[in-house]
Amino acid sequence: MGKQYEVSVAVSSMTGFARADGTHGEARWTWEVKSVNGRSLEVRCRLPQRMDWLEPVAREAAAARLSRGHVGIALNFDQTDAPRDLRLNEALLERLLTVAAEFAADGRAAPPRIDGLLGLRGVVETVVPVEDDATREAREAVLVSSLNDALDNLVAARNAEGAQIDITLRAQLDEIATLADRAAATPALAPEAIKARLAEKLASLLDEDAALPEDRIAQEAAVLAIKADVREELDRLRAHLVGARDLLDDSEAVGRRLDFLCQEFNREANTLCSKSNDLALSRVGLDLKAVIDQFREQVQNVE
Repeated sequence: MGKQYEVSVAVSSMTGFARADGTHGEARWTWEVKSVNGRSLEVRCRLPQRMDWLEPVAREAAAARLSRGHVGIALNFDQTDAPRDLRLNEALLERLLTVAAEFAADGRAAPPRIDGLLGLRGVVETVVPVEDDATREAREAVLVSSLNDALDNLVAARNAEGAQIDITLRAQLDEIATLADRAAATPALAPEAIKARLAEKLASLLDEDAALPEDRIAQEAAVLAIKADVREELDRLRAHLVGARDLLDDSEAVGRRLDFLCQEFNREANTLCSKSNDLALSRVGLDLKAVIDQFREQVQNVE
């Protein structure tokens, strides 16, 4: 069984989907909200006609809960069951009767039937009663309440996915720490091994040009010593591990800061590989780069 990690509430994913249904009188609706990765918070709304007033409300509600991600908010609204009155367009009906009577008088058409006239477009109109302010305001309040429910559900979905990402990130940090320890324990980094390589390289340098001045020899020796020792890179790598774990325990959105640490991790791993002249150390460096790449892929989903 793998190592168990305490789930952090700090890590939230930027991807998620949620919905919330609502009703008021004969009106029924569904809010659907979804989000994907984004460098900043971008909210787009798809609303029915005459409901544009909801857009600033939705944007403000999303910004109060989320800090990053492309967020889509859509409202499907149905009020087809609302009571409607029928109104007879008497002026139009009178004109139709007059024309029909003229055609019937000279035998060009049979006298019209009333059911046929009433079936013509515009003769009978459907009218939606004007609702009072209290009814409209009550429905709008329920609409906004269900919007908040949908956004709360989205936050819960993003947090649930973030909890899984948190576990993965901590496991990858543990793997980076293990590889750093393995690199430090490589025989090639033992002080005796480093001294032996330096002596060998200096001897080779002197054999190539015995007339080198002492200051040049000291300069070359310093360069060789720096290239032979990767302990500084490993120390910085361990410091970044501490910083990354602290971020995972933070209560704020940490995605951007984790992404910056990924760059620092990668820089140290690249330097370690470039300075390595030992096969075992090079293999550890390549393994480090692979795990750091996996870590960064996960970080791209973090808010």
